Amino acid sequence: MDSSKSTEASPADTVEPASRDVQSRGGAPRALLAAGSALCALTALASVSPQPAAARPTTYEGSAPSCFITGGGNLEICREGSEAEGVLISPAPCAFARGVQILRLGRSEAPGPLQAIFQGQTPIASRRRDEPCPERRATDSRDGGSLRTGRNLEALATTLPPSADRFWVDLPEERAQTRGWSEPTPSAEGIGPRDPIAVSGRDWAGEAYSYVFLLGQERVGAAAPGNDAPEGRRRRGRRQAEADEGGAGPADVRRRVQIEARTLDFQTFEIRTRTPDGYGLTWTPFEAGSGRGRSDPPTPAAVIDETGKPVASACTAPAFETHGLAGSISIVDRTYHYIYTDVLPEDCGLAPEKRRTALYLRTAQDLAGPKVWSAARKLAGPLPPGTLVRMARGKGMQRWAIAYTCQRPANAPGGPVADICLQYTADMNLDGIGALKLYADPVEAGRSPAYLGLRSGGDGSGRYDRSAHFWMTDAEGNLDTPSIYPGKAGFLTWLDRLAPTAAGRDTSSLYGRPVYWATWTVRRIDAQ
Repeated sequence: MDSSKSTEASPADTVEPASRDVQSRGGAPRALLAAGSALCALTALASVSPQPAAARPTTYEGSAPSCFITGGGNLEICREGSEAEGVLISPAPCAFARGVQILRLGRSEAPGPLQAIFQGQTPIASRRRDEPCPERRATDSRDGGSLRTGRNLEALATTLPPSADRFWVDLPEERAQTRGWSEPTPSAEGIGPRDPIAVSGRDWAGEAYSYVFLLGQERVGAAAPGNDAPEGRRRRGRRQAEADEGGAGPADVRRRVQIEARTLDFQTFEIRTRTPDGYGLTWTPFEAGSGRGRSDPPTPAAVIDETGKPVASACTAPAFETHGLAGSISIVDRTYHYIYTDVLPEDCGLAPEKRRTALYLRTAQDLAGPKVWSAARKLAGPLPPGTLVRMARGKGMQRWAIAYTCQRPANAPGGPVADICLQYTADMNLDGIGALKLYADPVEAGRSPAYLGLRSGGDGSGRYDRSAHFWMTDAEGNLDTPSIYPGKAGFLTWLDRLAPTAAGRDTSSLYGRPVYWATWTVRRIDAQ
């Protein structure tokens, strides 16, 4: 691939006129950027035994939610009508962004102070920089496999900066449009490398690297050589490449696996790979254009846990229907906490969309070790199918903050529409997570009174899609906020696949769809 494709400004990046267009279709006005900046900072918080989030009053006006109780009964989360929201990115028709993590590094010079890390579109080999940005759809099972990064300044924390592809899966030329392929269901956004999570290395021991964990996929039960390597970076014979271009066949089942990269500057990355003998591990630089007559592309090795097994999803599924391993990584007391959802093993026999999930924990002391993570430990569950949970230590607190996908209750304004829910634990004891009641009964409905009441986005008819949410963290993966919002408890990002594109077209449920941001406020109250 031509190295010019990874320059900092490409036609696939955001444009301000598009952002204004999205706001006119339901996004929050820019005036909200200044809201709440003078709120008081958080105070030290006491801990009590966990209690479920209290039901909110039913008499508030409009769609702006009132406050609700969490954190064992002495924290109150408020999302009043003046709470700040806005458009983070309005992509071009051939671009998308999902899972946007804004990372505060420990230095103000490059690559700091802030880095945006997210999953984006895979570069198309045949497209030149001077060509227009065409409407695009995810027609290849490898599409949506680009790790993208871009440097932010504090004043630009609420608009996405110019970004560039850093690590991706090479795609063939777009022959799909002539074959009559159709885009997968709205929940499918390509298979890897995806869902990046960034966190610093052991800086307390002098390590300079930062790490990014992503999810790839591997085929299960295929006899072809090399099919145990994560999707997209194996050596491809002609027959194998043709099979991939034709989509997943009836016997083409896969599972998610975690892969790992490291960087010093968030521009160049090394990929964790196997040594030539197939047994050891090494770091291999990713170079744009690999595999095009110059050198073989690096083949990521699945991350191994302390038992010697790959960190992999519990269930297999067709390429676009796999689930599991998406989550977050936080450093607490010099220990890495990887907290994620995966399908309950007993549900593997059900259809992918009906498989319940649970929340799991793995820990690590050194991300560069040959066996990175501990064995998985279940923290909570069962949870509804497809649940995404992000966890981090709360800003200025000794508590875990938990943001998760949910539906508003039936008696909420607008009825049971998609939202993002948020709760805090009473302390840093991870066992307290299981004591939280994340969802009201029946759990399968995914409803919770702890919803944030996000206003931005939607299709104009009252439907919303709150996908791939993430937030701003410090270098250790714990909650942080831009300096313009010092009194806020967090800065949330999410993708809305139902919101109109800047061009007003519905060609794709992913490409061109806007990403939004919002803040929230939490305060201590007397325990009830």
